[in-house]
Amino acid sequence: DDGVSEAVGEESRRLTREQLFTIVAAASINFSSMMCYSILGPFFPSEAEKKGASNTIVGLIFGCFALFNFLTSLILGNYLSQIGAKFMFVAGMFVSGCVTILFGMLDKVPGGPMFIIFCFLVRAMDAISFAAAITASFSILAKAFPTNIATVLGSLEIFSGLGLVLGPPLGGFLYQSFGYEVPFITLGCIVLALVPVNMCILPKYDSTPRKESFWKLILLPKVLILCLTIFSLSACLGFMDPTMSLFILKKVRNKNLLFLDVHDKFPILNCIAFLFLTQYIRKWLLIFGNLITAVCLFMLGPAPVLHIE
Repeated sequence: DDGVSEAVGEESRRLTREQLFTIVAAASINFSSMMCYSILGPFFPSEAEKKGASNTIVGLIFGCFALFNFLTSLILGNYLSQIGAKFMFVAGMFVSGCVTILFGMLDKVPGGPMFIIFCFLVRAMDAISFAAAITASFSILAKAFPTNIATVLGSLEIFSGLGLVLGPPLGGFLYQSFGYEVPFITLGCIVLALVPVNMCILPKYDSTPRKESFWKLILLPKVLILCLTIFSLSACLGFMDPTMSLFILKKVRNKNLLFLDVHDKFPILNCIAFLFLTQYIRKWLLIFGNLITAVCLFMLGPAPVLHIE
């Protein structure tokens, strides 16, 4: 009996072909979505400033991506079983690729309110399309890995980190070499190229509607704490994108490398944290991670209470 159980356990630990293809598809959406989010960092604030957008407006343009991503995920999650997870995944990637290319054409729009409105519209559409793909991705992963979904999602965060790493330096390099349009056209074409690949390799999983209430889940104390943690840590990364490039414009010669330095530790440390999560108490890692982040943010300013100039 022990030999049979060990054989079954060993078989269950092996990835099937469908599971492997599912991971590849999910990794592609994590990677491309973070590239689309971070590619604007080195050059868009200064370009928007030339078009008459204030720092506050630039920050809102960055922030609307996450806002519409959040709101759309709530809505599309309720209709996932009717639409179909694979269709939503592929359609979301296709629309996002087209919209990313369209964002590269905004330098042709006249400055002032017209430019700002189009930035919000295109950025929001990009967020909505990626929200559809990400929501479908989570549903597909839950179906493909019902017993170890937490491990799979944690490992896929490495590809989100890679997207954050490659987005700013790639965008800055293409902007300096070829102008405003090329970074978005290049990234949009990469996303569009992934669409037929995912259509072929992604297995079709039926989404089963659930009767459990979303609000009943979200109002659980532990879930609320985790949501607050994710919100605050995401804000820590997000606030630097619209502000840092303007702040260092006259202080650093190559700000693309600085953005790379800000984000390049993310996937490496993500791997280390993932290894720790499998061996140590997660609660203490969560607490220490938040404390270290708070100390680093105090030093980044630096905070006035530290009296450091």
